[in-house]
Amino acid sequence: MHAWPASEVPALPGKGRDLRIHDTATGGRITLDPGPVARIYVCGITPYDATHMGHAATYNAFDLVQRVWLDTKRQVHYVQNVTDVDDPLLERAVRDGQDWTELAERETALFREDMTALRMLPPKHYIGAVEAIPGIVPLVERLRDAGAAYELDGDVYFSVETDPHFGEVSNLDAEAMRLLSAERGGDPERPGKKNPLDPMLWMAAREGEPSWDGASLGAGRPGWHIECVAIALDHLGMGFDVQGGGSDLAFPHHEMGASHAQVLTGEHPFAQAYVHAGMVALDGEKMSKSRGNLVFVSALRRDGVDPAAIRLALLSHHYRSDWEWTDQVLADAVERLARWRSAVSRPDGLSADALVDEVREALADDLDAPAALVAVDRWAERQNAEGGTDEGAPGLVSRTVDALLGVAL
Repeated sequence: MHAWPASEVPALPGKGRDLRIHDTATGGRITLDPGPVARIYVCGITPYDATHMGHAATYNAFDLVQRVWLDTKRQVHYVQNVTDVDDPLLERAVRDGQDWTELAERETALFREDMTALRMLPPKHYIGAVEAIPGIVPLVERLRDAGAAYELDGDVYFSVETDPHFGEVSNLDAEAMRLLSAERGGDPERPGKKNPLDPMLWMAAREGEPSWDGASLGAGRPGWHIECVAIALDHLGMGFDVQGGGSDLAFPHHEMGASHAQVLTGEHPFAQAYVHAGMVALDGEKMSKSRGNLVFVSALRRDGVDPAAIRLALLSHHYRSDWEWTDQVLADAVERLARWRSAVSRPDGLSADALVDEVREALADDLDAPAALVAVDRWAERQNAEGGTDEGAPGLVSRTVDALLGVAL
């Protein structure tokens, strides 16, 4: 599966700061110290509907991570998956009378278009669940043969009790885990499971649903968590720098994935940091496909909204915060974009050296994009009111905003 085209990231003078970021597992801020190549895995979409603002906010957060790393003169090895076979996708295809593969391909293509328009840096490897199946099957067999997985009516489940580190990602108690498992795709009430929290690794073929050759597992399809583990281990290995996604993935998805990988390899941790973006609401409730309360990136683009304004709207909220999308949020972003473009359109202006440092420091401090925006606001306000004599300043501001915030002025 191919990703989307990359926009050029301008080089800035000097060197950026190392990233200090909130780690869900420790509950505090840690300083990441990647080697020359920083490694990040971000969980991708299940492509049964268009990209909404909750998706966009999540991918914007991890785009900032990449931009901070690139500014430190590191390379970035970014991997993202597409869950292109899953219950919600199959259910939507049946509801709409569509072929599930055509639905997945269409929505994945639209996602790529949205990411391109928003100038999100693409992953080096963009992998679909279906194409990963040949690598998933041997991992499930290894877990089963090691006694870390068991069969139940043809399905294969992972035993969470085989990982001594289980629970260290989300730090939730058993009751909270059980409730979230039921809400987020698990089946804690299924009779016969060794532990209600045990997640499915391999689902035996169901009548009328797609299935693949599972070798000794029999025909079927993979569970959700093992998909990301197989892709991450294949392309990044254990101990990569950041596992990213929305806050609703901390449990069960990232918790279970970490346990799968740790039992498979005997190593710990799966990732150095677990980083989670907040949820975006509309009309007081989290945006979700099940509720249907969505604002789509593609719909805003069709209405003529500049993607740079959409991105500024996302940047105006700290990535870990839960916030609500409103017409005013977008209107403020449109106005901010106009002010910034006016400021950099002058042939000369106020020195921008201090601004570059301010933006770098804000982003290195747990991706504090709102503080970075305020710094640019201050420069633009003075530039529009007073101007200056530094011929290179407007260009430097444009390159800074482009390289670090992903906004083209």
